[in-house]
Amino acid sequence: MKTKYLIIGAGISGLTFASYCKENYLIIEKDSEVGGYCKTHYNKDYVWDYAGHFFHFKTDEFKKKFIDSLDKNDFVTQDKKTFIYFDDKLVDFPFQTHIHELSKDKFIDCLYDLFNKEEKENYDNFLDMLYGKFGKSITEMFLKPYNEKLYAVDLTKLDKDAMGRFFPYADIKAIIDNMKQNKVNSYNNTFMYPKKGAQVIIDVLMKDIDENKILLNSVIQSINLEDKKVILTDGTEIYYEYLINSMPFDKFLKLTNNKEYIDFSNELTYNKVLVFNLGFNKKSKYNDHHWLYFPDKNINFYRVGFYDNILGADKLSMYIEIGYPKGTVITDEDINRQLSLTLDNLKKCGIIDDTFSLVAYESIVMDPAYVHIDAQNDLKVRKIMKDLANKNVYSVGRYGAWTYCSMEDCMVEAKELSEKI
Repeated sequence: MKTKYLIIGAGISGLTFASYCKENYLIIEKDSEVGGYCKTHYNKDYVWDYAGHFFHFKTDEFKKKFIDSLDKNDFVTQDKKTFIYFDDKLVDFPFQTHIHELSKDKFIDCLYDLFNKEEKENYDNFLDMLYGKFGKSITEMFLKPYNEKLYAVDLTKLDKDAMGRFFPYADIKAIIDNMKQNKVNSYNNTFMYPKKGAQVIIDVLMKDIDENKILLNSVIQSINLEDKKVILTDGTEIYYEYLINSMPFDKFLKLTNNKEYIDFSNELTYNKVLVFNLGFNKKSKYNDHHWLYFPDKNINFYRVGFYDNILGADKLSMYIEIGYPKGTVITDEDINRQLSLTLDNLKKCGIIDDTFSLVAYESIVMDPAYVHIDAQNDLKVRKIMKDLANKNVYSVGRYGAWTYCSMEDCMVEAKELSEKI
């Protein structure tokens, strides 16, 4: 079998490339359906995405493609309402610009440390950056414990810019101005959400894709970079002129016939996230909230999202996220234990009580979830990607390019690549 463009992965990046591809292409997908992490499950009256998303298209082309091409009634637009559960009360997100909402003593501690922080021109790692830019109190009250729960790793192992533009920095002037004006400032203050879930984004992309050019349930056994050949586990051999990869970069490297790449793949780290989608019999008193963040290490989850409040549903529908280190094997026993802990902690936080019944639920393991970016490995990743490009092999997307980016970033990158080659 031969094709000009062989695309690995039918997620957002792979499908976007294919939708703009004007010549012969073939998509390999290991799952039984397309979408990657951008899938929607419908369970009884509940609309659940495979993972939490929100949509804030900035480029005119993609806004027109995904928003304007659909009926306006297919979307809801919300002013983002996000909070941090701290000391048994809610503080507006981001924490660092809302320290005036803390108790008087903690507010003074945070403000004092902000004025006396020791900033540097260059920071050694992510944790070093937190202490340098925000001081001891803000870092140890929220930024350190929350990000340790999220990334499930020692924060000294992450690059100072691990979250890029998505990290909500704030200087003292901004914090004081925010306090005086009592404003809530965060990135992407307004967002849109499809009433039928993130699946509609995939449905729009699929309008420009030939379904006969997608091989579902197809697992790659090996990739021969010299012969430009991919071999599937069923023995199928596919020759390509250009290879477009969107599978996780470490897993891609392991499939190649290059020892240097295979050895380096073991140095790349990430976290896993166990996601629970939960549907209850009635609304929670938290009926005007979209996301809550939990830095407390005694609470097993780090974030929850409220689908019902976003979509205007009349019963509590939410997702829960729990971080795990890369090497953890998440068993059915672990999942059952975490579900029990989750329900207990939802009660402790007042989100549910004994009158709530769990009507429906599902669990999903995102593997990988968030890639760990450190400066040394990032240089090696970029070098290998440059070497691969010389062989007509391109790796794209959050996981393919091993980076931290938005869904729209992935689509822009894939579109630009389709125009380039």
